[in-house]
Amino acid sequence: MTLVFASNNEHKIKEIKSLLGNSFTLLSLHDINIREDIPEEEPQIEGNALTKARYVFNACGLNVFADDTGLEIAELNGLPGVHSARFAGENKDSSANIEKVLFLLGNSKNRKARFRTVIALILEKKEYLFEGIVNGTIIKEKRGIEGFGYDPIFLPDGKTCTFAQMELSEKNTISHRALAFEKLKKFLVNYG
Repeated sequence: MTLVFASNNEHKIKEIKSLLGNSFTLLSLHDINIREDIPEEEPQIEGNALTKARYVFNACGLNVFADDTGLEIAELNGLPGVHSARFAGENKDSSANIEKVLFLLGNSKNRKARFRTVIALILEKKEYLFEGIVNGTIIKEKRGIEGFGYDPIFLPDGKTCTFAQMELSEKNTISHRALAFEKLKKFLVNYG
């Protein structure tokens, strides 16, 4: 089965290819010549995922899925949430986003957070949603060089390493994205 993943983020594409395996042919936006940024203006993660999937489906007519992910921090009333990628500005600077989160948290004792991914799938013109959540803590300084985004400051519950300190294979067993994509993969394998 061929699917378009509505992303040009090389880190995400690499993660997803390793999650989906060889049963699927995965195309990126680059592969189907969509170069423009897809609008992400919805107030909820689910809305952004659906908007991206619909945009690509309307452009190419192929089966497509899109994801949106947010880091939701209890002490910040769920922020950065849907604004995670642009929390410190439109240029999507991960380091600036991390610095802003650490500044806003300061010395707060409540550092509980969760990563939440929602995947919107359009398959044969029908829409489906899949969600993955991983709970954890925001640590006070960056640790690790793997991953992307907030991975260097997110310590999953029950682990001693941040996402940025984990090998991709380990992260893919517990991450929010992995959990959502496992639901997507199971659905696709059993589809029809």
